[in-house]
Amino acid sequence: MEKDGSTRNITLALPDRLLRRARIVAVERRTSLSGLLREVLEDLVDRDDGTREARDRSVTRLQDGFDLGTRGKARWIRDEFHAR
Repeated sequence: MEKDGSTRNITLALPDRLLRRARIVAVERRTSLSGLLREVLEDLVDRDDGTREARDRSVTRLQDGFDLGTRGKARWIRDEFHAR
C-alpha cells in the first residue's frame, strides 16, 4: 500500500475461470481478492526493482573495469597468445 495510505480503485477484466480460481486462493489465504492481487503485485514490483538494481550494479562494475594487476597496460602482445 502507498506510504500515505491512499488507494485507488481500478477495473480489471479477467477470464471467468481465472477469477474463480483466484477467489479460492484468496479464501484459502484468508484475504480478499483485492488483498491477494495487492500482495501479488507488490511481490512482482519488488522483484523487478531488485532485478533492476542488480543489473545497474553489474553495469557499473563492467564500466569501472576490473583490476587485473596490469595497471591498465598489457605486458604482452597478441601474437604471444596465438603462437603456434
